[in-house]
Amino acid sequence: MRAALAAALLALTIYAVPSAHAQTRAATPLAKDPAVEARVMSLANVLRCLVCQNQTIADSNAELAVDLRNQLRDQVKAGRSDEQIIDYLVARYGDFVLYRPPVKLTTVLLWAGPFVLLVAGLAGLTLTLRRRAGAQATATGGDADHDVSETRARARALLDADAPARDKDGA
Repeated sequence: MRAALAAALLALTIYAVPSAHAQTRAATPLAKDPAVEARVMSLANVLRCLVCQNQTIADSNAELAVDLRNQLRDQVKAGRSDEQIIDYLVARYGDFVLYRPPVKLTTVLLWAGPFVLLVAGLAGLTLTLRRRAGAQATATGGDADHDVSETRARARALLDADAPARDKDGA
């Protein structure tokens, strides 16, 4: 019993201590100048976390995001402009590092993909519905209007054939 408790405590310590350290490291701003930190966070809000892929590096606590924020901090302190910093990161990681990548030949599928899928889905739905309607018309023997007029004609023929018999009985 004591061995199991000791093993559980050891496992908890191994997993809890590094994550607590990482959260503390990510939560504390490293720049003493509030203007530098505001500029770093402004830049971090337009850059994608390469690990999370669904968050900006300002929102992410991943180690890579922390390292990228530190790089941003160093470059801001070095006097580089926002454009220079972003160009450096794009050259290093590609357009994927931008949270909103520009529309160009290499990213056109990223921007147009959802619309292409929507149009393809609507076209598929339309074709499926038309095929079903055609299959139903074929199964019932053709056009519904033609069936109604054919039924009326048969009914008239039956009534007309029965008309002389009614005249004899009624007169």
